[in-house]
Amino acid sequence: MDQHLLVEPAGTTNRLEFLEGPTGRRSWPDNVKGQIVAESFEAGVRVVDVARRHGIGAQHLSTWRRLAREGKIVVPVDEPMFARLEIAPPDEVALVSLPSDFVEIDAGGITIRLSGTTPAGRIADVVSALSAGR
Repeated sequence: MDQHLLVEPAGTTNRLEFLEGPTGRRSWPDNVKGQIVAESFEAGVRVVDVARRHGIGAQHLSTWRRLAREGKIVVPVDEPMFARLEIAPPDEVALVSLPSDFVEIDAGGITIRLSGTTPAGRIADVVSALSAGR
């Protein structure tokens, strides 16, 4: 943005100062916010360094991090997430009856209902296809 003076200045300028960093408001797409937040969650990384690299204030990035913890900003995950699986001895296994005869998958406002007899591999394929579409 260029600025021009319409009148002669009263004196001469002895010092000119340039402010580094963003000025004014900017709008960040949600996916970019998520990527910056994910970068700030990496091990050994300081929030202030990530913020400076992207030209935002550390407090602003901290606000985004809080929103991500509250589930209001989606943080991309590059590596698969795993759940702990414990296998009990056969005498400790109890059969559990499901309250319904179908499996329901909710994803982004879409509900998919599959028969309760649907193989686990098929359910995993459906979930994988839904995840790839995001």
